[in-house]
Amino acid sequence: MKQATNDSSYHSKILLFGEYSIIQNSMGLSIPYNSFKGKFAFAKNDETCNKAQNSNKQLKTYIKYLKGLKKESELLADLNLTALEKDIKQGIYFDSDIPQGFGVGSSGALVAAIYDRYALNKFERNTIKGDDILKLKETLAQMESYFHGTSSGIDPLICYLNLPILIQSKTNIGTVDLPVSKDGKGAIFLIDTGRPGRTQPLVQWFLEKCTHQDFMKTFNEHFIPYNDQCIKDFLKGETKDLFYNLYHVSKYLLENLHPMIPKLFRKVWEKGLETGTFYLKLCGSGGGGFLLGFTENLEAAKEHLRDHHIQVIHKF
Repeated sequence: MKQATNDSSYHSKILLFGEYSIIQNSMGLSIPYNSFKGKFAFAKNDETCNKAQNSNKQLKTYIKYLKGLKKESELLADLNLTALEKDIKQGIYFDSDIPQGFGVGSSGALVAAIYDRYALNKFERNTIKGDDILKLKETLAQMESYFHGTSSGIDPLICYLNLPILIQSKTNIGTVDLPVSKDGKGAIFLIDTGRPGRTQPLVQWFLEKCTHQDFMKTFNEHFIPYNDQCIKDFLKGETKDLFYNLYHVSKYLLENLHPMIPKLFRKVWEKGLETGTFYLKLCGSGGGGFLLGFTENLEAAKEHLRDHHIQVIHKF
């Protein structure tokens, strides 16, 4: 088995487009985000910090889930669980600065790290393509389901490949090049809500809403088309059309998925729609964590958002 060294890092990710809609087979676009990362480390004999202890404890619980799947011959990944269990006993932990519950792939990075270190006959980053990407996504989705109850597999796939991923449908996924950043006024940014979100109950709420015909009709007619067009516009660099469609995406989310938007940020969300200076959307499942913002004029957006900490992730 080829194992990763302790220096191998796994970066966070951002789903630019496709939050919740990829569950219903819409397009999606996810990118690596290198500002946060994690890697395996071994606790020293005198190291008793809470971070190392809590991570190691989490791994002890997680391996029980993996062993249960393997016992039932259901585990898709061919993992060396003996080696993982041995390392856990020796104090291995995931040394990560990726905030948990903020929609940037904390569990995805951990799953990617485990797959990379312990998978036998794994798919290699540099050569994987076509149907193998779908197989890897399915494998990683099963591994990550432990953390959220369900998983698309996109987050750990991004964290493992460290490449932008374009999801055209559930059966059509591949890597993609992003438009070259220009020295313009526009930007994509994050807003820190200051509190983590809770993915599982929000996903369950959404899935329950999807059982209602009226909700699915509006979702399919008034959200997915705008979401998909945003991706096409962004990849083509068609800024004017992008912001037209972003307005409709942001408006739909505020009106129909408001439980995912923290109450303290709904007025800010509305201000963006009213002024057209910026548009907000979910970053991950919502409920807290980060919000994702788009603006054609970063300085103007900063003025409106002067009471909030924003972090620019892409300029155009």
